[in-house]
Formats: sequence, C-alpha cells, structure tokens
Amino acid sequence: MTTSLHGKRALVTGGTRGIGRAIVEQLLEAGAHVAFCGRTDSDWAEEELRAKGFVHAYATACDVSIPEQVAELFRFADAKLGGLDILVNNAGIGIFKPTGELTVEDWRQTIDVNLSGSFYCSREALERMRAGGGGYIVNLSSLAGKNPFAGGAAYNASKFGLNGFSEAMMLDHRQDDIRVTYIMPGSVDTNFSPRTGGKGSDWKIAPEDVADMVLAVLRMPARTLVSRVEIRPSKPGK
Repeated sequence: MTTSLHGKRALVTGGTRGIGRAIVEQLLEAGAHVAFCGRTDSDWAEEELRAKGFVHAYATACDVSIPEQVAELFRFADAKLGGLDILVNNAGIGIFKPTGELTVEDWRQTIDVNLSGSFYCSREALERMRAGGGGYIVNLSSLAGKNPFAGGAAYNASKFGLNGFSEAMMLDHRQDDIRVTYIMPGSVDTNFSPRTGGKGSDWKIAPEDVADMVLAVLRMPARTLVSRVEIRPSKPGK
C-alpha cells in the first residue's frame, strides 16, 4: 500500500514560485495541509491558492539563511498546522561566476541559503518529528551536486554539501522513523538561473515533473526509503 498524504502536515521552503510552488500545489491537491514561505512577502501566493479552493494553504516570509527567521517560520507552522509530518527544503539561489570573480558575499549567500538553510530547517523539523513519532524530509538538490560545471563553484559546493548532509542525516535518524530523500534534477524550465528557463526550453524538465517525484517518494510505504533520485531531461537540447 502507498502512503496517503491526506491530512498530512507539510512545510515547503521557497514555495511561492517554480518547483516549490508546484510542490505546494500538488501536496494540497493530495489533501495535505501546507505551510510555505518565500524570501519576502508571500501573502499574494496564499491568496492565489485560496482562490483555487485550497483552504489549507498558509504562507509567510522567511529567509532560510537566518536561523532566527527559520525558528519563527516553524512557530508559524506549529500554529497553522498543529504539528509536522513533512519538510521539503526547496529554497535555493544560484550565483554563477568564475571562481576568481566570486565575491565573499556571493559565496556566503549561496552556501548560507542552499546548505546552511537546509540544516537550520531540518534541525527544527527533526525536533518536532522525533517528538511526534517520525516524519519525512525531502531536500531539493541538483545534478550540480555531482557534476561540476564552469561558473558553478559556489553553487556546486552548496549542492555537493547538501547531498552529503542529506545522506548523513538519513543515517542519523532512520531509527527515529524519519526518512530523508534528496532529489537531483537536471535542467528545469524555470527562471532560476541563466542556465535555465527562457525560449527554446521545451526539452527541459517541468517543475510539475519534479513535484511528481517528491510526492512519489512521500507516498512510498513506511518500510521503504528512496534515499536519492536523479532526474534528467529525456532529450537534452543540443
């Protein structure tokens, strides 16, 4: 039997646009109650979802690179959801420059959001999930976490780190009935970076395809863990 997501309580970071928004919508369609955040004001995203009939969507602002804001995000989720079953660490940024042109701030911002932010959120979630008898954490990584590319030094480092963090966290907490999966998409049709989005992108992965995979791993029976997933375009652009 697959796991039903109806009534599950989920928190999605970076949930206002792109992959995160697709994940939020599919969780809501599956009957989950979903809190989500964007880096800035997110009320407009909640209003859009409410207009579609999703009454259990709750948005707030949070910069996941700031631990104090992450703590406030989880207090928000506690108040709206009454507990936590699922965390999707999706928030991320991409700064793409040759290594010699990266500033210290470029480096810090990329690592702080993509890697440290996932730790801050996971730390808060683990506390709640252990107290609540288990849960599921899904980290949105990238094929850039195993395949370096020119101009990607900071981004590659953040995603390589996220992959290692995810695997260690899975080993640390599998006996607590907390499952951890990281998903590594290739080129996704969003405006995330100059490497993605724009014209001539029909060959790229759709955000909804990544969301499909997130829900697929969440629906696996409790006895089974899909620890990592790679997703590629079937016919990449030439």
